[in-house]
Amino acid sequence: MVKQISVHYLMLFVVIRFTECASCEPRAASVTTIQMDAEIIAVGSELLTPYRLDTNSLFLTAELNRLGFQVRRKIVVGDHDEDLKDAFRYALDRADVVVSSGGLGPTADDRTREIVAELLGRKLKLNDAILRHIQERFRKLGRTMPEVNMRQAMVPEGAEPLENSRGTAPGLWLNADGKILVLLPGPPGELQPMFVNEVKPRLARRGGKLRLYTRELRITGLPESEVDQRIAPICAQHPGVETTILFSAGEIQLHPRLWSEDEQAALKLLDQIVKGFALALGEHLFTTSGETLEEVVARELQEHQATIAVAESCTGGMLAARLTNVAGSSAYFLGGVVSYSNELKSAWVDVPRDLIESKGAVSSEVALAMADGVRRRAGSTLGVGITGIAGPSGGTAEKPVGLVHIAIADEKNNKERGYRFLGDRDRIRATATQTALDMVRRYFLYAAPAKT
Repeated sequence: MVKQISVHYLMLFVVIRFTECASCEPRAASVTTIQMDAEIIAVGSELLTPYRLDTNSLFLTAELNRLGFQVRRKIVVGDHDEDLKDAFRYALDRADVVVSSGGLGPTADDRTREIVAELLGRKLKLNDAILRHIQERFRKLGRTMPEVNMRQAMVPEGAEPLENSRGTAPGLWLNADGKILVLLPGPPGELQPMFVNEVKPRLARRGGKLRLYTRELRITGLPESEVDQRIAPICAQHPGVETTILFSAGEIQLHPRLWSEDEQAALKLLDQIVKGFALALGEHLFTTSGETLEEVVARELQEHQATIAVAESCTGGMLAARLTNVAGSSAYFLGGVVSYSNELKSAWVDVPRDLIESKGAVSSEVALAMADGVRRRAGSTLGVGITGIAGPSGGTAEKPVGLVHIAIADEKNNKERGYRFLGDRDRIRATATQTALDMVRRYFLYAAPAKT
């Protein structure tokens, strides 16, 4: 039931396979008998370190899905000849189309051209037009082309160059014994326009009728296991629809998805599934269209003609940053205070000094005073106060690391709750802001005046 999605970056190989589907689910909105599969192999030693994250595969997956290719597998491989040979060899064994990304640069570790030429038994030849293009690009920069860049003009026999308007490395399109190989540069700023302008039209002519249809639901306030338990009976009724469940700090995402050539039937089935999920998840479901929680809160604030101000301690301005991530936030966000020290809690948001001394800075009473104080100071409809211990140090037996008090106040009422969040400092702070936003969302579900 639960499936995870992995993410990688820099050198990628997208493999597309055409296979017969003998047991397609008939209820999956009239799925055809032809399934087009894709595989992404991310290649680059940088991806095997903690310093680089693959974003190209996300872009390529989305584009391939739109063209009707289902991505079945993603693999990461380093910049070693034998590993690269194995990756290409297995890809060619499995698929009819291989799209590679990366390894087209001028340095010695950029080996994609050489590996492909060797596997295909083709010679590399200097392409004068590509060489002139590279030389001209350097000339416009007021520089002389280094000799090493000549490697980028070496082309396997029979390859068709793909224009690179953003860099020096051209892409390459090759036909080999019924297989299609597309070699793309690794930088996203070069890969994306080249794929859209040069590769996508070619692959579209080879695509089938199947298209991917999906929805994105977001849930907060429930653990992943309980979300899975609640939706399991609904998923069991629709075995032809794959539902992916993903977790991040304070949030669960559900992605029901199916392949179909019948758009109307697919959308109708997804609507039915989403309605079932909504009943099962109740108020914990905050969007069925992939919105962030801050976008949902922004809409509620605007629809109620309400404004908000925040006073933060342990989150250090993260809540204010999320509220202002949404375009047009000046219509409802009046401002925020990072009152990290006890002195500024009193000076900036009017928390009584004796309250801090008697209850402690991390307490329900101080959180309530921060929420009401910033509301009064800003003249906003709502005020939010957050105080806690994000760690890794500073906790005690009575007030451990991860203890966070969050309060929300309006002109007549206020509400506070203490939480014990787990994880490192970043996760505690992120979860605290998510929880604070959810308190604002729930305020409009229950406590807010009717919309005017």
